[in-house]
Amino acid sequence: MENIVSIKSLSKAFGSHRVLKNIDLDIKKGEFITIFGPNGAGKTTLMKIMSTLVEPSAGSISIDGFNVKDDPVEIRKRIGSISHETYLYSELTAEENLRFFGRMYGMDKNHLDARVDELIEQVGLEYRSNDRVGTFSRGMKQRLSIARALIHEPSILFLDEPYTGLDQHAASTFENVLRGLDAQNTTKIMISHNIDRSLKMCDRVLILNNGKIVFDKLRHDVGSIDDFKATYESFVHE
Repeated sequence: MENIVSIKSLSKAFGSHRVLKNIDLDIKKGEFITIFGPNGAGKTTLMKIMSTLVEPSAGSISIDGFNVKDDPVEIRKRIGSISHETYLYSELTAEENLRFFGRMYGMDKNHLDARVDELIEQVGLEYRSNDRVGTFSRGMKQRLSIARALIHEPSILFLDEPYTGLDQHAASTFENVLRGLDAQNTTKIMISHNIDRSLKMCDRVLILNNGKIVFDKLRHDVGSIDDFKATYESFVHE
């Protein structure tokens, strides 16, 4: 499979503090990668650079063939983002939220109408589509945030600590929606502290520590969750 993300010698410094240090990383189209690491490891900074929100200090990064420095607008058309912040408007209904974001991406009205109906059904919110989002539970908002991130059919989905604030039921529903996505066409990159849930979702596992990738293996080579927890502890506390 072709690489949809290619990172070469990537570094980022804020003043004298180096957050990322000469990172090399290739991600294939359709992969689901989870990046683990302690607070301050550089995970969020790396995701922000991939999302064109922060510029690197050195090195290069391309997303779907576009350079983050030269073509940020093209890259933003191809990415969707989900985090513990849903970025939804509480006073708008579920459908109104999706239409608003779809129009921001310049989607054709007929395509947008069909896409809204499709996604509302996919995330299981048909019965609440005309209700204000401010009346939704945390889990329902997170499901709608997936629809928001997917409205323009992005090539890459970024997930930044998506389990924050979700109970067990909401987390399971969230995972079922993710599993329903087209695995071949949607690349998913998640950063998480929740090893128990996140490890089961991905097919490739990275550990970022002190600004460097110190572990990179396919999920089936990692062993059990307990095995990985022991491995994780050995890297972050060495």
